[in-house]
Amino acid sequence: MAVSMQRRCPVGGNGLWAALLCLGCRLLLPAGASSLGAAGEAAAPPHRRFEYKYSFKGPHLVQADGSVPFWVHTGNAIPSADQIRITPSLKSQRGSVWTKTKSIFEYWEVEVTFRVTGRGRIGADGLAIWFTEGQGLEGPVFGAADTWNGVGIFFDSFDNDGKKNNPSIIVVGNNGKLFYDHQNDGSTQALASCQRDFRNKPYPVRAKITYYQKTLTVMINNGFTPDKEDYEFCAKVENMILPSQGYFGISAATGGLADDHDVLSFLTFQLTEPGKEAPVPEVEIPEKDKEKYQEEFEHFQQELDKKKEEFQKDHPDMQGQPADDFYETVSDRELRQIFEGQNRIHLEIKQLNRQLDMILDEQRKYVSAVTEEITRRGAGIPGQQGQVSQQELDTIVKTQEEVLRQVNEMKNSMGDTLRLVSGVQHPGSAGGLYETTQHFNDIKEHLHIVKRDIEHLVQRNMPSNEKPKCPELPPFPSCLSTTHFFIFVAVQTVLFIGYIMYRSQQEAAAKKFF
Repeated sequence: MAVSMQRRCPVGGNGLWAALLCLGCRLLLPAGASSLGAAGEAAAPPHRRFEYKYSFKGPHLVQADGSVPFWVHTGNAIPSADQIRITPSLKSQRGSVWTKTKSIFEYWEVEVTFRVTGRGRIGADGLAIWFTEGQGLEGPVFGAADTWNGVGIFFDSFDNDGKKNNPSIIVVGNNGKLFYDHQNDGSTQALASCQRDFRNKPYPVRAKITYYQKTLTVMINNGFTPDKEDYEFCAKVENMILPSQGYFGISAATGGLADDHDVLSFLTFQLTEPGKEAPVPEVEIPEKDKEKYQEEFEHFQQELDKKKEEFQKDHPDMQGQPADDFYETVSDRELRQIFEGQNRIHLEIKQLNRQLDMILDEQRKYVSAVTEEITRRGAGIPGQQGQVSQQELDTIVKTQEEVLRQVNEMKNSMGDTLRLVSGVQHPGSAGGLYETTQHFNDIKEHLHIVKRDIEHLVQRNMPSNEKPKCPELPPFPSCLSTTHFFIFVAVQTVLFIGYIMYRSQQEAAAKKFF
């Protein structure tokens, strides 16, 4: 569909300039639009599909027998749960890992995460990422075979040619007939290279290698930041023809100097051009593999049945119970914790209610005693003095009645709180999350009221002019007089001098026999 991009030319003063401007717009806009459309079509990204059979990543990287699924390791490579140590930091070590099967896709992208660490300022020899027609399990080129057919991306950490251009990253292609030039660090055979220091970085180094439309691109994350997408351009090789099918691998080697070469992950993606369908992998499983898997399944099923029978014999009381009842879900655990907390609140409130009952009984006894005393004194002491005492006693009685009233209010408040908590504990009485939240807010408010009333009672019962005083300590008894002390010291001195004299006489007598 054509898009009209004509504009009306302005009319008025400066007509010549306006006409020229209008003509330029008409001539340039269609060409720019067409160039933008062509660039948009050329920049369409390829479709990426993860290929798990050509990838590995921790954790749980290694199986029980020490092997890595879909990969084979040779030499001094040591697989572990989180990574594969291609070579340890020992002299003259070689190791490599390779895919077991060839890739069936033409274009690909690999993302490799690794660490190269060593104690020295200079390391050796380096690490290599491969895509070759055959598996280069062992050899002199960074732990892999020479005269390969494919491409190798070398992370060379040792300066063999003395040009002080290492550590460096080199892209070397081979058609299966060339021998790698170790003396010159492959500089005579390099298709592209860049200098990057990848040793002893705070974060793992990441390399993204893309082969798409016969162009090989190498992007590097130097490991200075934790950002996984912080890549920068390293090298690019155009018009590069690689085998349509091949093996992915990674190898490393050490020499007189040594580094730890650890690979944390190797992720492979198939790239498909827009508008093309990806090749369908083989769906059918060979008959031999089917029979093998069927036998393994039957064997595991028999073992499981035997274990079930043994468990039922050992636990006859647990027969017929579903296995799910023995495990607690997250929601069940949260509900259990909520109800346990409510039960603790309920017990605390009941304990506080009992204490309030005891306080109320004491206050009632005290009021009764004061009332009796008022009656007795009012009958026995007439006159002005009796009237003054009567006023004081009336004040005391009113104060105690006020205290009694406040205690009753506290008791009622605690009863309401207890009733609310009991209602929350029963699911049938709860009307949803909102009501439960409202109950907890009411409980909180009642507890604040109880606290405030208790503080008020304490302040009211304590007279303002009376301040609590600490009890005075009794005088410290003197267990030893001065005379006894000097006598004790004199006796000790005499005994010590006598012991010294006795020991000297014994030593003098012993010397006479020698």
